[in-house]
Amino acid sequence: VRLRFAPSPTGYLHVGGARTALFNWLLARRHGGVFVLRIEDTDVERSSADMVEGILEGLRWLGLDWNEGPTVGGPHAPYFQSERLDTYRAAAATLVASGHAYYCYCTPEEIKAKREAAEKASGGWLYDRTCAALTAEDIAAREQSGRPRAVRFRVPAGVTRVDDLVHGPIEFDGANIEDFVILRSDGHPTYHLSVVSDDVEMKITHVVRGDDHISNTPKQVLLYRALGSE
Repeated sequence: VRLRFAPSPTGYLHVGGARTALFNWLLARRHGGVFVLRIEDTDVERSSADMVEGILEGLRWLGLDWNEGPTVGGPHAPYFQSERLDTYRAAAATLVASGHAYYCYCTPEEIKAKREAAEKASGGWLYDRTCAALTAEDIAAREQSGRPRAVRFRVPAGVTRVDDLVHGPIEFDGANIEDFVILRSDGHPTYHLSVVSDDVEMKITHVVRGDDHISNTPKQVLLYRALGSE
């Protein structure tokens, strides 16, 4: 059994994070497993070394030790996401090559204008897959001009089922999930890509986290499948 606590150092350890860490630690210890501490610091502007040390000190104060992670190392180092960017970019490239993702050249301004227009007309909008329909010639022209591009995951049609050990089976209709960005135009991953990539590489067996992450789960299940992982 391999579990992980993966805080973001954009603030100090709070009671919700401590609760999540405690449940992961307890389950790992109960089953003689491994408790991994991973620092999700891809938000460079808001993350700081002081916050990292504050989180580590908070966990130590609570008596929660970790088998792998900062200060102790481990077979899946580094345990800071900011040091794993090449891994995420490689994963994104793999997904594009397999057809599970595609380059998106839409600018933030274009996306904002479409969203605002749709919200005025009907109240809701999902990305309209403009860039999924680009021809090879269209893509080549944009690449040659050096136009910035993000990478979007191509959400398949149908229902994604999540077997949650607390809530039971939960189903999500792909029609309600837009083709979400997994790699920004600046080369930084979004949360979904980095967390799935790391959980796969670090061989995490159980994900224990707050209910606020339920809405993220179908996207991440789809990413696991696209990367060929359970």
